[in-house]
Amino acid sequence: MAVKPLADRVLVKRMEEEEQKIGSLYVPDTAKEKPQKAKVISVGPGKTDDNGKLHPPRSNRATGPHLKWGGTEVKIKGEEHLILREDDILGVID
Repeated sequence: MAVKPLADRVLVKRMEEEEQKIGSLYVPDTAKEKPQKAKVISVGPGKTDDNGKLHPPRSNRATGPHLKWGGTEVKIKGEEHLILREDDILGVID
């Protein structure tokens, strides 16, 4: 099943962060925050302005940080993904 986001939406998959350790103690999964870094999987065609002109997305096939509370979580083939507005992506990591 292929998922194609609509308008200026972007489908991303969160990148796993390294295991956290405080001193000699490991932080359990229940206490960890969800990663804010994600890899772009698919992008929509872009946003249409009031004049009907299509503005293609700037964030394609890249990796970067996103807003902590933005987006909608979805499961695709048993894996968790996130659908965000392009504006919720804060940057691109080279």
